[in-house]
Amino acid sequence: MEYEIYFTKDFLKSVEKFPSDQRKIIFNKIEYLKNNIGRNSLRTEKLFKGTKDETRSSSISMGIRLIWRLDGKWIEIVDVGGHDIYRRYGGKS
Repeated sequence: MEYEIYFTKDFLKSVEKFPSDQRKIIFNKIEYLKNNIGRNSLRTEKLFKGTKDETRSSSISMGIRLIWRLDGKWIEIVDVGGHDIYRRYGGKS
């Protein structure tokens, strides 16, 4: 299944802080996520285990995580940043 992608303002603001080569990697991974949501290579995990909240985190690289939500046929790209990003969303640390 291919999902539609929606970018939040927080994501668009955060991604601009990355150098252009890393932005390219981030957007390539998002495109990969759109078509391969369950792949182990993304190292995806739910941020709020044991709840109905569908906020998840996936690996862009060893130091960059992507925060996103699954909503039916939509993937809402919430934010991107280092591992400290978990603190902003109240998830695992």
